[in-house]
Amino acid sequence: RSNPYQSNLLRDGVRRYLQLPADQTVLILHAKVAQKSYGNEKRFFCPPPCVYLSGPGWKLKQEQIKARDLGETGFRVCGYMGLDSMGSSLVETQKLSFEEQPDAKGFSCAKALYISDTDKRKHFRLVLRLFFSNGQEIGTFHSKLIKVISKPSQKKQSLKNTDLCISSGSKVSLFNRLRSQTVSTRYLSVEGGAFIASARQWAAFTLQLADECCPRSEFPLREGYIRYGSVVQLVCTATGVTLPPLIIRKVMKQCAMLDVDEPISQLHKCAFQLQGSDRMYLCLSTEKVIQFQASPCPKESNRELLNDGSCWTIISTETVEYTFSESLACVHEPVSPVPLIAALQLTGGGDVAMLEVQGEYFHAHLKVWFGDVEAETMYRSPKSLVCVVPDISAFGSDWRWLRYPLTVPLLLIRDDGLIYSSSFTFTYTPEQSCVPGRQVLSDVPQDSDKLLDSIHQEFTRTNFHLFMQS
Repeated sequence: RSNPYQSNLLRDGVRRYLQLPADQTVLILHAKVAQKSYGNEKRFFCPPPCVYLSGPGWKLKQEQIKARDLGETGFRVCGYMGLDSMGSSLVETQKLSFEEQPDAKGFSCAKALYISDTDKRKHFRLVLRLFFSNGQEIGTFHSKLIKVISKPSQKKQSLKNTDLCISSGSKVSLFNRLRSQTVSTRYLSVEGGAFIASARQWAAFTLQLADECCPRSEFPLREGYIRYGSVVQLVCTATGVTLPPLIIRKVMKQCAMLDVDEPISQLHKCAFQLQGSDRMYLCLSTEKVIQFQASPCPKESNRELLNDGSCWTIISTETVEYTFSESLACVHEPVSPVPLIAALQLTGGGDVAMLEVQGEYFHAHLKVWFGDVEAETMYRSPKSLVCVVPDISAFGSDWRWLRYPLTVPLLLIRDDGLIYSSSFTFTYTPEQSCVPGRQVLSDVPQDSDKLLDSIHQEFTRTNFHLFMQS
């Protein structure tokens, strides 16, 4: 653990950070599968991998660099993205230039990345390297695993091949390519609270099965894999904007198939019929998203004729988010590897409770902090840290007077003061059920030592509860 003087200085800094977090967030959006290129062709990843930079810490860092470099333009952010097999050469990667959006986020995308047939891997990751334009390296960030496929499956999918099936609650992207021309590709997106068809940016949507018999206001969510003919709900993950209930249909030769009941597969062509409508489908018209009325097929009653704008390609997407803050120290080393917490596992209780922090990219220079209290931390592996849960008294609280749950954020802090925040919290909770007929949350009478002792015995045994905030 840190020496007392350094620990007190750091604790003061952590308190300031918790009051006014100056985080820097790197968000990478990408498809879950990638189609392999063959010969001289280049099948660029679709939708293209996107990077968003957000958080007040970016502006703070830019001001620091600008002041230090006496007004030089070293505060701009640039990056390079490539496949993890390409090595460290920046020549083999695509350069990213970030532009500021109306919501103050920085945005860039890699439109010209592809995987050739000489690469025999079944999976790969994208690698993003970020720099300030004065040459200072920010760090290296990885995408999640991407599965390589040869071409969209034309066979009826089996639920045994879950890699290609799309489950309820997963995130998807929808794009439309008129007359199979790459330059005409439009992505379903949201802007100003309205659905649009964008040539530049794409949104990830949660695709959720819903109960066909319930009114829209009581839309219950269901689990399972999405099948054609199902009623689904499309919800934008960034804004929460939702489309009306839709029936997802398989598309064959520009016809909606009304009687197909099979699992949906990656890169399938599909159409979205508005539930309860008279053959009305989700359709794009240049930049707008409109409704299109299909025509009945004169020869086959189980088909409806669509236009190009009503035929969408569906693909699963992934999101990975890295958050850090340099507000406590002037960090000259790259911020990577940025640790990602995936789960918490509590063991023991009473005076010695141990918390295992599970995730990725851990190393021996990290300490777990419960709010502004440093925990004794042991490095186990790149996927595991173990720490001793601090006593409640470390927060200035006495268990005898803890009448309400006390929740503190979980942080990881590097030796040099770099803070990695997380969406996890730790909650100390008094057990109301331990004393029959008495409420722990009510006022404690003066003559209550016996009661408090009994509460303490139960509390120290089972007082730890873990929560993850979405």
